[in-house]
Amino acid sequence: MEWFSLRVLSGAEKKIRDSMLSEMESGVEGGKISEVLVPSENVVEMRSGKKVIKDRVFYPGYVLIKMDMDNESRHYVESIPGVMSFVGPKGEPEPLQVDEVNRILGEVEIKDGQEVIATRFQKNDGIKIVDGPFLDFEGSVIETNEEKQKVKVMVSIFGRSTPVELDYLQVEHLKHTEA
Repeated sequence: MEWFSLRVLSGAEKKIRDSMLSEMESGVEGGKISEVLVPSENVVEMRSGKKVIKDRVFYPGYVLIKMDMDNESRHYVESIPGVMSFVGPKGEPEPLQVDEVNRILGEVEIKDGQEVIATRFQKNDGIKIVDGPFLDFEGSVIETNEEKQKVKVMVSIFGRSTPVELDYLQVEHLKHTEA
């Protein structure tokens, strides 16, 4: 069996995967499909002061499938609602390279169970602190640490500029309002 990439309707990746898995369990495709994968990660966002966890797909519009390719199995997969075509030259299915599959599977394994903060900050971004002892203070980003998901911010405390290290969830981008 080899891994192939399918082009599918964006936003319907998990629905298509679930459809394939239910058909696999009922034995419709004759054991020619062994795995269906939609690489994704959990992303944490702050909405109205609440922590919301969403599942974000790494490759929107694509599903990975491990299968024995023949005319019957190809027709079966392409006839599933939402599946557009296999990825390959001129629409002909082309198996993924082993190192490419290992890289994708490694990425999924590393991020499995981890939560990633959605908001990204860059140096000199204006921010407002929304949690912690410096609540409602405003400042600007002087340094970010993606790995630890922390941001170092310069805020004015008692008239003096002071660097403060905070979690991504404790700050949000400053919203500019026009008077």
